[in-house]
Amino acid sequence: MSNKKRSKKGIESLEKQIKLHEEKLKQAKEKENIGLANYYEKEIEHFEQAKENLTRRIMPKLKRKKS
Repeated sequence: MSNKKRSKKGIESLEKQIKLHEEKLKQAKEKENIGLANYYEKEIEHFEQAKENLTRRIMPKLKRKKS
């Protein structure tokens, strides 16, 4: 499996995890569990950052942002 294909599957997996954690975050807020809600918010941020990194990896080198 090529790196590009593996990265695309990774992005799909991260999107699923983000959706799952958003649902859990909503439930935690409804139950007023602040500690758990904070945990899910941090996890979502982490998943979004990982998704951005994988997205940059599959972009052509000329279009990548230098950061």
